[in-house]
Amino acid sequence: MSNCCESKKERTPNVPPEHNQHRTQSTSCCNTQQSSFDWLLWGSTFFVVVAFIGYWLQEPSDKWYYIMSQTSVEMMHAMWIGMALGVFAVGWLNRIPRDVVIATLGQGHTKKGLFRATLAGLFLDLCNHGILMVGMKLYERGASLGQVMAFIIASPWNSFTLTLILIGLIGWQWTLAFIALSLVIAWISGYIFDCLEENGTLPTNPNSHTIDDDFDLKAVLKTLTKEADYTPKATFAMLIEGIKGSKMVFRWVMVGVVLVAFVRAFVPPESFNVWFGATTGGLLLTLLAATIIEVCSEGSTPIAADLVTRANAPGNAFTFLMAGAATDYTEVMVIKDTMKSWKIALFLPLITVPQVLFIGWLINSNI
Repeated sequence: MSNCCESKKERTPNVPPEHNQHRTQSTSCCNTQQSSFDWLLWGSTFFVVVAFIGYWLQEPSDKWYYIMSQTSVEMMHAMWIGMALGVFAVGWLNRIPRDVVIATLGQGHTKKGLFRATLAGLFLDLCNHGILMVGMKLYERGASLGQVMAFIIASPWNSFTLTLILIGLIGWQWTLAFIALSLVIAWISGYIFDCLEENGTLPTNPNSHTIDDDFDLKAVLKTLTKEADYTPKATFAMLIEGIKGSKMVFRWVMVGVVLVAFVRAFVPPESFNVWFGATTGGLLLTLLAATIIEVCSEGSTPIAADLVTRANAPGNAFTFLMAGAATDYTEVMVIKDTMKSWKIALFLPLITVPQVLFIGWLINSNI
Protein backbone atom coordinates (compact mmCIF):
# COMPACT_ATOMS: atom_id res chain seq x y z
CA MET A 1 0.00 0.00 0.00
CA SER A 2 1.43 3.35 -1.01
CA ASN A 3 2.20 6.04 1.50
CA CYS A 4 0.27 9.29 1.09
CA CYS A 5 3.55 11.17 1.43
CA GLU A 6 5.12 9.37 -1.49
CA SER A 7 6.56 11.78 -4.05
CA LYS A 8 4.54 12.37 -7.12
CA LYS A 9 5.27 14.04 -10.42
CA GLU A 10 3.69 17.38 -11.15
CA ARG A 11 3.03 18.09 -14.81
CA THR A 12 2.75 21.59 -16.18
CA PRO A 13 -0.86 21.81 -17.36
CA ASN A 14 -1.98 22.54 -20.89
CA VAL A 15 1.31 21.73 -22.62
CA PRO A 16 2.34 18.56 -24.44
CA PRO A 17 3.53 15.78 -22.09
CA GLU A 18 6.84 15.31 -23.90
CA HIS A 19 7.84 18.91 -23.20
CA ASN A 20 6.91 19.01 -19.53
CA GLN A 21 9.49 19.45 -16.85
CA HIS A 22 8.61 17.47 -13.76
CA ARG A 23 9.06 18.56 -10.21
CA THR A 24 8.88 16.49 -7.09
CA GLN A 25 6.06 17.56 -4.83
CA SER A 26 4.58 16.12 -1.69
CA THR A 27 0.88 15.70 -1.19
CA SER A 28 -0.91 18.03 1.16
CA CYS A 29 -1.28 15.36 3.85
CA CYS A 30 2.46 15.67 4.49
CA ASN A 31 2.20 19.28 5.59
CA THR A 32 2.98 19.52 9.27
CA GLN A 33 1.92 23.15 9.58
CA GLN A 34 -1.31 24.82 8.62
CA SER A 35 -0.95 27.99 6.61
CA SER A 36 -1.46 30.98 8.90
CA PHE A 37 -3.66 33.94 8.13
CA ASP A 38 -1.78 36.62 6.19
CA TRP A 39 -2.48 39.66 8.32
CA LEU A 40 -0.26 41.96 6.25
CA LEU A 41 -1.99 41.09 3.00
CA TRP A 42 -5.59 41.15 4.18
CA GLY A 43 -5.16 43.95 6.71
CA SER A 44 -3.59 46.33 4.20
CA THR A 45 -6.04 45.25 1.50
CA PHE A 46 -8.95 45.98 3.85
CA PHE A 47 -7.52 49.44 4.54
CA VAL A 48 -7.15 50.18 0.82
CA VAL A 49 -10.67 48.94 0.03
CA VAL A 50 -12.20 51.06 2.81
CA ALA A 51 -10.18 54.11 1.72
CA PHE A 52 -11.12 53.47 -1.91
CA ILE A 53 -14.84 53.36 -1.12
CA GLY A 54 -14.53 56.32 1.24
CA TYR A 55 -13.09 58.47 -1.53
CA TRP A 56 -16.41 58.44 -3.37
CA LEU A 57 -18.40 59.19 -0.21
CA GLN A 58 -16.48 62.34 0.76
CA GLU A 59 -16.31 65.90 -0.42
CA PRO A 60 -12.81 67.00 -1.53
CA SER A 61 -10.88 68.55 1.34
CA ASP A 62 -7.43 68.82 2.90
CA LYS A 63 -8.38 66.55 5.79
CA TRP A 64 -6.06 63.64 6.48
CA TYR A 65 -8.70 61.01 5.87
CA TYR A 66 -9.58 62.43 2.45
CA ILE A 67 -5.89 62.61 1.49
CA MET A 68 -5.45 58.95 2.47
CA SER A 69 -8.50 57.96 0.43
CA GLN A 70 -7.36 60.02 -2.55
CA THR A 71 -3.86 58.51 -2.37
CA SER A 72 -5.25 54.97 -2.31
CA VAL A 73 -7.36 55.68 -5.40
CA GLU A 74 -4.46 57.30 -7.26
CA MET A 75 -2.04 54.48 -6.46
CA MET A 76 -4.43 51.70 -7.44
CA HIS A 77 -5.43 53.55 -10.61
CA ALA A 78 -1.76 53.83 -11.58
CA MET A 79 -0.88 50.21 -10.76
CA TRP A 80 -3.86 48.01 -11.58
CA ILE A 81 -3.13 47.51 -15.29
CA GLY A 82 0.49 46.53 -14.70
CA MET A 83 -0.50 44.23 -11.85
CA ALA A 84 -3.23 42.59 -13.93
CA LEU A 85 -0.82 41.99 -16.80
CA GLY A 86 1.67 40.63 -14.28
CA VAL A 87 -0.90 38.11 -13.04
CA PHE A 88 -1.53 37.00 -16.62
CA ALA A 89 2.20 36.67 -17.30
CA VAL A 90 2.78 34.64 -14.12
CA GLY A 91 -0.08 32.29 -14.95
CA TRP A 92 1.16 31.94 -18.52
CA LEU A 93 4.72 31.20 -17.38
CA ASN A 94 3.36 28.36 -15.25
CA ARG A 95 2.42 26.65 -18.51
CA ILE A 96 5.78 27.13 -20.17
CA PRO A 97 8.36 24.33 -19.71
CA ARG A 98 11.58 25.41 -18.07
CA ASP A 99 13.59 24.43 -21.14
CA VAL A 100 11.67 27.02 -23.16
CA VAL A 101 12.20 29.75 -20.56
CA ILE A 102 15.94 29.10 -20.31
CA ALA A 103 16.36 28.76 -24.09
CA THR A 104 14.60 32.10 -24.58
CA LEU A 105 16.56 33.96 -21.90
CA GLY A 106 19.82 32.18 -22.65
CA GLN A 107 21.84 30.03 -20.28
CA GLY A 108 22.54 31.55 -16.89
CA HIS A 109 25.99 32.85 -15.91
CA THR A 110 26.78 33.81 -19.51
CA LYS A 111 27.11 37.22 -21.16
CA LYS A 112 24.52 36.22 -23.76
CA GLY A 113 22.07 35.22 -21.04
CA LEU A 114 22.54 38.53 -19.23
CA PHE A 115 22.12 40.50 -22.44
CA ARG A 116 18.87 38.71 -23.28
CA ALA A 117 17.49 39.14 -19.77
CA THR A 118 18.29 42.86 -19.82
CA LEU A 119 16.57 43.34 -23.19
CA ALA A 120 13.57 41.34 -21.97
CA GLY A 121 13.23 43.71 -19.04
CA LEU A 122 13.49 46.70 -21.36
CA PHE A 123 10.82 45.61 -23.82
CA LEU A 124 8.27 44.04 -21.46
CA ASP A 125 5.61 46.73 -21.03
CA LEU A 126 4.75 46.37 -17.34
CA CYS A 127 5.06 48.58 -14.27
CA ASN A 128 7.70 47.67 -11.71
CA HIS A 129 5.32 45.55 -9.65
CA GLY A 130 4.16 43.60 -12.69
CA ILE A 131 7.80 43.10 -13.66
CA LEU A 132 8.56 41.93 -10.13
CA MET A 133 5.93 39.18 -10.43
CA VAL A 134 7.42 37.99 -13.70
CA GLY A 135 10.99 38.24 -12.40
CA MET A 136 10.24 36.03 -9.40
CA LYS A 137 8.57 33.49 -11.67
CA LEU A 138 11.66 33.47 -13.92
CA TYR A 139 13.73 32.69 -10.83
CA GLU A 140 11.44 29.78 -10.03
CA ARG A 141 11.74 28.58 -13.63
CA GLY A 142 15.53 28.43 -13.40
CA ALA A 143 16.98 31.78 -14.50
CA SER A 144 20.25 32.69 -12.83
CA LEU A 145 20.34 35.28 -10.05
CA GLY A 146 22.12 37.72 -12.35
CA GLN A 147 19.52 37.31 -15.09
CA VAL A 148 16.67 37.96 -12.67
CA MET A 149 18.33 41.07 -11.26
CA ALA A 150 19.21 42.43 -14.70
CA PHE A 151 15.62 41.82 -15.76
CA ILE A 152 14.00 43.70 -12.87
CA ILE A 153 16.58 46.52 -12.75
CA ALA A 154 16.17 47.31 -16.46
CA SER A 155 12.40 47.29 -16.27
CA PRO A 156 10.80 49.65 -13.73
CA TRP A 157 10.11 52.64 -15.96
CA ASN A 158 11.43 51.43 -19.32
CA SER A 159 8.03 50.32 -20.63
CA PHE A 160 6.94 51.50 -24.06
CA THR A 161 4.07 53.53 -22.63
CA LEU A 162 6.13 55.36 -20.02
CA THR A 163 8.96 55.95 -22.49
CA LEU A 164 6.55 57.85 -24.73
CA ILE A 165 5.28 59.80 -21.73
CA LEU A 166 8.81 60.67 -20.65
CA ILE A 167 9.74 61.79 -24.18
CA GLY A 168 6.79 64.17 -24.08
CA LEU A 169 7.85 65.52 -20.68
CA ILE A 170 11.64 65.89 -21.01
CA GLY A 171 12.45 65.26 -24.68
CA TRP A 172 13.85 62.27 -26.55
CA GLN A 173 17.52 63.09 -25.89
CA TRP A 174 17.31 62.77 -22.11
CA THR A 175 14.91 59.83 -22.39
CA LEU A 176 17.24 57.81 -24.62
CA ALA A 177 20.20 58.70 -22.40
CA PHE A 178 18.34 57.47 -19.32
CA ILE A 179 17.39 54.23 -21.08
CA ALA A 180 20.96 53.54 -22.20
CA LEU A 181 22.40 54.26 -18.76
CA SER A 182 19.80 52.11 -17.03
CA LEU A 183 20.69 49.18 -19.30
CA VAL A 184 24.35 49.61 -18.39
CA ILE A 185 23.53 49.49 -14.68
CA ALA A 186 21.26 46.47 -15.18
CA TRP A 187 23.92 44.52 -17.09
CA ILE A 188 26.75 45.39 -14.69
CA SER A 189 24.59 44.55 -11.67
CA GLY A 190 23.50 41.26 -13.22
CA TYR A 191 27.13 40.35 -13.94
CA ILE A 192 28.10 41.10 -10.33
CA PHE A 193 25.21 39.02 -8.98
CA ASP A 194 26.19 36.11 -11.22
CA CYS A 195 29.79 36.30 -9.99
CA LEU A 196 28.66 36.42 -6.36
CA GLU A 197 26.38 33.44 -6.96
CA GLU A 198 29.14 31.42 -8.65
CA ASN A 199 31.75 32.06 -5.94
CA GLY A 200 29.32 31.20 -3.15
CA THR A 201 28.95 34.66 -1.64
CA LEU A 202 25.22 34.55 -2.44
CA PRO A 203 23.03 31.43 -2.39
CA THR A 204 22.64 29.69 -5.73
CA ASN A 205 19.25 29.32 -7.35
CA PRO A 206 17.93 25.88 -6.29
CA ASN A 207 15.78 25.88 -9.43
CA SER A 208 18.75 26.25 -11.81
CA HIS A 209 18.36 24.25 -14.99
CA THR A 210 20.55 23.39 -17.98
CA ILE A 211 19.08 22.53 -21.37
CA ASP A 212 20.45 20.03 -23.86
CA ASP A 213 22.65 21.31 -26.67
CA ASP A 214 20.28 19.85 -29.28
CA PHE A 215 17.17 21.52 -27.84
CA ASP A 216 15.09 22.95 -30.73
CA LEU A 217 13.30 26.01 -29.37
CA LYS A 218 11.38 26.78 -32.57
CA ALA A 219 10.03 23.24 -32.85
CA VAL A 220 8.94 23.19 -29.21
CA LEU A 221 7.25 26.58 -29.47
CA LYS A 222 5.42 25.44 -32.59
CA THR A 223 4.17 22.33 -30.82
CA LEU A 224 3.18 24.24 -27.69
CA THR A 225 1.23 26.79 -29.71
CA LYS A 226 -0.56 24.08 -31.65
CA GLU A 227 -1.45 21.82 -28.74
CA ALA A 228 -2.10 24.33 -25.94
CA ASP A 229 -5.56 24.46 -24.37
CA TYR A 230 -7.26 27.76 -25.26
CA THR A 231 -10.67 26.98 -23.76
CA PRO A 232 -12.26 29.51 -21.35
CA LYS A 233 -11.92 26.96 -18.53
CA ALA A 234 -8.17 26.60 -19.09
CA THR A 235 -7.74 30.38 -19.37
CA PHE A 236 -9.64 30.93 -16.14
CA ALA A 237 -7.52 28.30 -14.38
CA MET A 238 -4.39 30.03 -15.68
CA LEU A 239 -5.54 33.36 -14.21
CA ILE A 240 -6.31 31.76 -10.84
CA GLU A 241 -2.80 30.29 -10.78
CA GLY A 242 -1.42 33.73 -11.67
CA ILE A 243 -3.27 35.31 -8.74
CA LYS A 244 -2.00 32.65 -6.35
CA GLY A 245 1.53 33.02 -7.66
CA SER A 246 1.37 36.81 -7.26
CA LYS A 247 0.05 36.78 -3.70
CA MET A 248 3.46 37.60 -2.24
CA VAL A 249 3.79 40.70 -4.43
CA PHE A 250 0.21 41.80 -3.72
CA ARG A 251 0.96 41.74 0.00
CA TRP A 252 3.79 44.22 -0.20
CA VAL A 253 2.12 46.40 -2.81
CA MET A 254 -0.89 46.86 -0.52
CA VAL A 255 1.37 47.62 2.43
CA GLY A 256 3.18 50.15 0.25
CA VAL A 257 -0.07 51.92 -0.66
CA VAL A 258 -0.93 52.18 3.05
CA LEU A 259 2.48 53.64 3.91
CA VAL A 260 2.34 56.22 1.13
CA ALA A 261 -1.18 57.21 2.18
CA PHE A 262 0.09 57.88 5.72
CA VAL A 263 3.11 59.82 4.43
CA ARG A 264 1.02 62.04 2.19
CA ALA A 265 -1.57 62.61 4.91
CA PHE A 266 0.77 63.52 7.78
CA VAL A 267 4.09 64.65 6.23
CA PRO A 268 4.10 68.16 4.67
CA PRO A 269 5.21 68.06 1.00
CA GLU A 270 8.60 69.53 0.16
CA SER A 271 9.31 71.68 -2.87
CA PHE A 272 11.50 69.78 -5.32
CA ASN A 273 12.86 72.86 -7.06
CA VAL A 274 14.23 74.15 -3.72
CA TRP A 275 15.50 71.05 -1.96
CA PHE A 276 16.35 68.76 -4.87
CA GLY A 277 18.64 70.85 -7.07
CA ALA A 278 21.73 69.65 -8.96
CA THR A 279 23.98 69.50 -5.89
CA THR A 280 25.44 66.65 -3.87
CA GLY A 281 22.97 67.40 -1.10
CA GLY A 282 20.11 67.50 -3.59
CA LEU A 283 21.21 64.19 -5.07
CA LEU A 284 21.27 62.53 -1.65
CA LEU A 285 17.88 64.01 -0.76
CA THR A 286 16.55 62.65 -4.04
CA LEU A 287 17.83 59.19 -3.07
CA LEU A 288 16.11 59.50 0.30
CA ALA A 289 12.86 60.64 -1.32
CA ALA A 290 13.00 57.81 -3.86
CA THR A 291 13.50 55.30 -1.05
CA ILE A 292 10.53 56.60 0.92
CA ILE A 293 7.88 57.50 -1.65
CA GLU A 294 8.57 55.21 -4.66
CA VAL A 295 5.57 52.97 -5.29
CA CYS A 296 5.06 52.58 -9.00
CA SER A 297 6.76 53.72 -12.17
CA GLU A 298 3.64 55.58 -13.30
CA GLY A 299 3.94 57.80 -10.23
CA SER A 300 7.71 58.30 -10.35
CA THR A 301 7.87 59.38 -14.02
CA PRO A 302 6.10 62.78 -13.61
CA ILE A 303 8.20 63.56 -10.53
CA ALA A 304 11.39 62.72 -12.42
CA ALA A 305 10.28 64.99 -15.26
CA ASP A 306 9.75 67.79 -12.76
CA LEU A 307 13.31 67.34 -11.52
CA VAL A 308 14.56 67.90 -15.08
CA THR A 309 12.34 70.79 -16.10
CA ARG A 310 11.90 72.73 -12.84
CA ALA A 311 14.89 71.80 -10.70
CA ASN A 312 17.28 71.58 -13.70
CA ALA A 313 18.75 68.42 -12.17
CA PRO A 314 18.62 65.60 -14.75
CA GLY A 315 21.03 63.53 -12.65
CA ASN A 316 18.56 63.68 -9.79
CA ALA A 317 15.78 62.61 -12.16
CA PHE A 318 17.78 59.57 -13.26
CA THR A 319 18.55 58.75 -9.63
CA PHE A 320 14.88 59.03 -8.71
CA LEU A 321 13.83 56.68 -11.49
CA MET A 322 16.49 54.05 -10.84
CA ALA A 323 17.05 54.22 -7.09
CA GLY A 324 13.32 54.14 -6.44
CA ALA A 325 13.19 50.59 -7.75
CA ALA A 326 16.55 49.52 -6.30
CA THR A 327 15.60 50.64 -2.79
CA ASP A 328 11.87 49.90 -2.96
CA TYR A 329 11.04 47.87 0.14
CA THR A 330 8.40 45.97 -1.88
CA GLU A 331 11.08 44.52 -4.13
CA VAL A 332 13.44 43.86 -1.22
CA MET A 333 10.78 41.98 0.75
CA VAL A 334 9.47 40.00 -2.23
CA ILE A 335 13.02 38.97 -3.18
CA LYS A 336 13.64 37.93 0.41
CA ASP A 337 10.43 35.85 0.53
CA THR A 338 10.93 34.25 -2.89
CA MET A 339 14.65 33.53 -2.69
CA LYS A 340 14.62 32.81 1.06
CA SER A 341 17.59 35.08 1.64
CA TRP A 342 17.91 38.46 3.32
CA LYS A 343 21.43 38.59 1.92
CA ILE A 344 20.29 38.55 -1.71
CA ALA A 345 17.55 41.10 -1.00
CA LEU A 346 19.92 43.57 0.67
CA PHE A 347 22.58 43.14 -2.01
CA LEU A 348 20.15 44.67 -4.54
CA PRO A 349 20.49 48.25 -3.18
CA LEU A 350 24.08 47.60 -2.10
CA ILE A 351 25.15 46.87 -5.68
CA THR A 352 22.91 49.22 -7.64
CA VAL A 353 22.67 52.40 -5.56
CA PRO A 354 26.39 53.36 -5.76
CA GLN A 355 26.24 53.02 -9.55
CA VAL A 356 23.07 55.11 -9.72
CA LEU A 357 24.49 57.86 -7.50
CA PHE A 358 27.75 57.98 -9.47
CA ILE A 359 25.99 58.30 -12.82
CA GLY A 360 23.56 60.86 -11.40
CA TRP A 361 26.51 62.91 -10.13
CA LEU A 362 28.23 62.69 -13.53
CA ILE A 363 25.09 63.90 -15.30
CA ASN A 364 24.65 66.87 -12.97
CA SER A 365 28.34 67.75 -13.28
CA ASN A 366 28.09 68.03 -17.05
CA ILE A 367 24.94 70.10 -17.50
